[in-house]
Amino acid sequence: MVEPAVLRKVLVLGTGTMGQGIAQVTALAGYVTNLYDVDEARVQKAIASIEHATDRLVQKGKMMNAARADMLASLVATADLEAACQDVDLAIEVVPEQMALKIDVFTQIKRHAPEHAILASNTSSLSITEIGTRVVAASRTIGLHFFNPPPLMELLEVVRGLGTDEATLATCLEFAKRIGKTPIVVRDTPGFATSRLGVAIGAEAMRMFESGVASIADIDRAMELGYRHPMGPLKLSDLVGLDVRLAILEHLHREIGEQFRPPIILRQMVRAGRLGKKSGEGFYRWTDAGPQPIDALR
Repeated sequence: MVEPAVLRKVLVLGTGTMGQGIAQVTALAGYVTNLYDVDEARVQKAIASIEHATDRLVQKGKMMNAARADMLASLVATADLEAACQDVDLAIEVVPEQMALKIDVFTQIKRHAPEHAILASNTSSLSITEIGTRVVAASRTIGLHFFNPPPLMELLEVVRGLGTDEATLATCLEFAKRIGKTPIVVRDTPGFATSRLGVAIGAEAMRMFESGVASIADIDRAMELGYRHPMGPLKLSDLVGLDVRLAILEHLHREIGEQFRPPIILRQMVRAGRLGKKSGEGFYRWTDAGPQPIDALR
């Protein structure tokens, strides 16, 4: 049996919603966590967002103040990539779903990080095998697919590329347990397990709404009450980001076939800038009072 390596320092590259959440999780687990973005203002905004979110948890009695203080002390904000890569044992990229961008990011990380550092992608659909091969670091490249919001979602999808070695896998499985996640190991295939299932349900829900089968609220309610899903597929699509859902569907359509062709309404909404919660509108209008379905979209 391969012994997992000991991880002490983690780099999270990307300060969007997922990057912030992953950094919060790793810092809370006791890892020194470098949170990097090329824009210093975005890094500081991300740290402020984490401070605000965890302050609310303390106020609600869901986090101890001492734990929050330790977590914030473990977070290191930086816009200097070379400095961010120093002494890291695990680098997790959380950048948009574009293969060329991910290759560029990992190439830079490889240039500055120690030779033993594991290169992990939070991609929800792109090939880990291709990333590892093109970066020339296949044995230590792996997928760590977190779910939104990372502090709350228990699942961590661990994606093993064709060249990922046993030591890398064992270390990441141990890492998953330490940060309080339940890992599943999947082979590197288009969409892995979760994205393939998730977008299939989401796309069909969009087509049903598009053709007038039922309202947004009722389609979501059907899955919530009938199948015990904690959130309906249209609301979940808004939360994930409609642009992200579209990118995954386009990738799966190319790789697997016609059943993953993106719905017309999804393309239209992305072109209109209606990306879901992050833009304020998608299938729902997201306000302080809560999400309200926009059935007039049909």
